[in-house]
Amino acid sequence: MEIRTIKKLEKEALKKSGADLTRLGFALFFMIGVLTYSFLSNGGIPNNMFLAIAALIGAYMAINIGANDVANNVGPAVGSRALTMTTAIIIAAIFEASGAIIAGGEVVKTIKGGIIDISTFHGNADPFIWAMMAALLAAALWLNFATMMRAPVSTTHSIVGGVMGAGIAAAGFSIVSWGTMGQIAASWVISPVLGGLIAAAFLFSIKKSIVFQEDKVTSAKKWVPVFVSIMAWAFVTYLILKGLKKIWPNIIESLNLLPFFSFEVVSKPSFFTAALVGLTIALITYFTVRKRLRSRARGLENTKKSVNTLFTIPLIFAAALLSFAHGANDVANAIGPLAAINDAIIHGGISTKASIPLWVMGVGALGIALGLALYGPKLIRTVGSEITELDQIRAFSIAMAASITVIVASQLGLPVSSTHIAIGGVFGVGFLREWLEKTDKSTTIENKINMIKDEKRTLHAYEAELSNLEAKEAKSKEDYERIVDLYKLIADEEKLIKSSKKTIKQAKKVEFVKRDAIKKIVAAWIITVPAAATLAAILFYMIKGIML
Repeated sequence: MEIRTIKKLEKEALKKSGADLTRLGFALFFMIGVLTYSFLSNGGIPNNMFLAIAALIGAYMAINIGANDVANNVGPAVGSRALTMTTAIIIAAIFEASGAIIAGGEVVKTIKGGIIDISTFHGNADPFIWAMMAALLAAALWLNFATMMRAPVSTTHSIVGGVMGAGIAAAGFSIVSWGTMGQIAASWVISPVLGGLIAAAFLFSIKKSIVFQEDKVTSAKKWVPVFVSIMAWAFVTYLILKGLKKIWPNIIESLNLLPFFSFEVVSKPSFFTAALVGLTIALITYFTVRKRLRSRARGLENTKKSVNTLFTIPLIFAAALLSFAHGANDVANAIGPLAAINDAIIHGGISTKASIPLWVMGVGALGIALGLALYGPKLIRTVGSEITELDQIRAFSIAMAASITVIVASQLGLPVSSTHIAIGGVFGVGFLREWLEKTDKSTTIENKINMIKDEKRTLHAYEAELSNLEAKEAKSKEDYERIVDLYKLIADEEKLIKSSKKTIKQAKKVEFVKRDAIKKIVAAWIITVPAAATLAAILFYMIKGIML
């Protein structure tokens, strides 16, 4: 029997190691392919080998973004079983790559958010290139480690930490914009708190208006179109503001080619424009969903499970749109250092902005899709099921929080992280479930407390009677029988009180959010910037030592 068990374990270990080697092989093949393409296509440029190595690191970075960051967009949908793992990966990979290539933009700030003052390099391209390479590699290594630890962290914060650390190593602490760093530190609190509050508010609204109602089907027919249309408004507004801002002039120019259209071409959409387009789509969505629900509601049972199924299709759209917006908005930022290196090597100088060639954007887009397919499931499971249990309604609330929080924060000028918002939303729905469960059990707890008080009074009366009888010098037969009965009664009362206290303790100790997961994720968030910065500084000195 033991031999069979050992053989079975060996077989499973070989199977797992084989799968790991296959994934590693695909990743290495992609990275080497990028290295080769960069080297051959830039053969006439000085330092083309340095650019090829930077491209290799950029490919490694993109794979790690796909493995870690994209899980936030599809994790809740997978955890709620609205999407299978395979379907989620396919949808996310397509929309992430589409967002990066279609709406990624031609120009981005290579020094993310003004983290360092590049004038301190005095136009010297070499240390700048070394710093950007160290920043890119440090961010990629930190993301790789975080993925291994199943901790979803912010790609942007990793890049920020890498740029800051490499910049300090290259030119000292004065190079860093500490005001910007203060805003980033504030986002560690603002993002999850806002995300959690908005997700909890939506979940509570859905429960109050539909789930807690006696006639759930009638309530669903009334309120589901409202919630889905709010989602449509939020996502269209979010997508225009964050996902399409870089190609907005092209969109306006295309619309002006149509009859009866004459819009002013502006560099980026305003909030009013985005909100107005979102409202139009929301109204169309409302009437469409209401019409479909009238026919579908006939076959629904009056249960929470049936209501949950109504949010499946909106969740799929949410996962796709979040992935597109992430690809459009965050990919360019993540490969910014590679664009900076490419620009500095080709032009032999330093600029605050650098055009991103199509091949660099392609490295980001394809690398993310590949990283998601190869290593994404680990983090998707963490986000979707290992923090708190999700269903379609809870996952829908998290998706709503992801879009609305970004809209609110951008209008208020608050720094936020999409990763922290999504995880904050997961925490929010979990803690709301705990609060609702404890509220439901509050009557039981109160009754148990009152019962304990009554039982204690009875126990004290028995103990007083027993004490009097035992103190009596001349005891009758009835006295001895009563003493025996009192000992039994006292034992029963003590047992009953102990049981009631245990019930109260269990009722108060309702936990739908795993505390170990919270500690691990929050710790990873806090140390992301300093860890990436320290690693980048070390790598900068190593690269400098090799090159000099």
